[in-house]
Amino acid sequence: MSTHARTVSVVGGGVIGLAIAWRAARDGWSVRLYDPSIGSGASWVAGGMLAPLSEGWPGEETALTVGASSLERWPAFGEELGKFGQSVFTADSSLTVALDAADAQDLQTIAEWVSSQGHELEVLGRARIRELEPMLGRGIRSGLMAVGESAVDNRLLLEALQKACAETGVELIARAVNDLAELDTDQVVLTAGIASPKLWPGLPVRPVKGEILRLRSRPGVTPAPSRTIRGSVHGRPAYLVPRGDGIVVGATQYESGEDTQVTMAGVRDLINDAEALMPAIGEYELYECAAGLRPMTPDNLPLIGRVSDRVVVSTGHGRNGVLLTPVTADATLALLNGTSLVEVKGTEPERFAVAKENS
Repeated sequence: MSTHARTVSVVGGGVIGLAIAWRAARDGWSVRLYDPSIGSGASWVAGGMLAPLSEGWPGEETALTVGASSLERWPAFGEELGKFGQSVFTADSSLTVALDAADAQDLQTIAEWVSSQGHELEVLGRARIRELEPMLGRGIRSGLMAVGESAVDNRLLLEALQKACAETGVELIARAVNDLAELDTDQVVLTAGIASPKLWPGLPVRPVKGEILRLRSRPGVTPAPSRTIRGSVHGRPAYLVPRGDGIVVGATQYESGEDTQVTMAGVRDLINDAEALMPAIGEYELYECAAGLRPMTPDNLPLIGRVSDRVVVSTGHGRNGVLLTPVTADATLALLNGTSLVEVKGTEPERFAVAKENS
């Protein structure tokens, strides 16, 4: 790569693309960002959980390393973004709860393994959970507390990132790119989510549909939890993420191509699972049902790396796009500047034998 290359096109305007564009412009690059609908897609629908520790599992060392590295960056990243608007944070910890004996054993397994990797989690009993979050269901047996696993409002995040881009000189271009060859900048970063394989054939990224509900508080309702609440209900992962005006409930997961319609079955399951975690949640106003398409890879790890002398890919973040935004931005900037970030080792596209080209 030429050491004087200082112009870059970022293709994709979700949280990942916007963060990369902002950081690149701040780093002295001349940046253009292309997306026909900037700040939409999966980033607009996201729950905003930052939970790499409580989602850890034995054998998933790379996912834990990448996620924990990004979580460590979030306080400074969020504080800097606060200069472009209000704070994006909505919680500073997470509580994963178990409704049956099998789930309780899983929480113990997670706690022991994550602790062995150098991170701290605390197993809580029923009484302590009731003390911390009295609105949760009485059937909850145990919990796993992760202090520092914060949550963010994804829509405030998108707003702040767009302002940051505008104020650092990023040229935001609201149109689609059909061929990377049409771009005349020295470097290109492909961060187009599920559209990435259309622009670089062979990238193993597929759409996975996820539905969420947004609930709005009303006068006199039971207060929302003070932290993110996660659990498994009838084998389905469920979460409640606090927002300034209510709660986000998520999330279903379907392999359904590019379908983004919200289904009755999805809404039913989300409501039932939310009530199992917090019985009084039915008091809230249901004001939005939405579905997004997560860009998933076969091993659920993102693709961050070079596929040619000119093209870097930063895509395939699945359901962890918001969590992985800071570390992905840092890793991508390192690649643009001719180095690499050790914390994302294992996310290189060549692990899937993705074809490289010299261009």
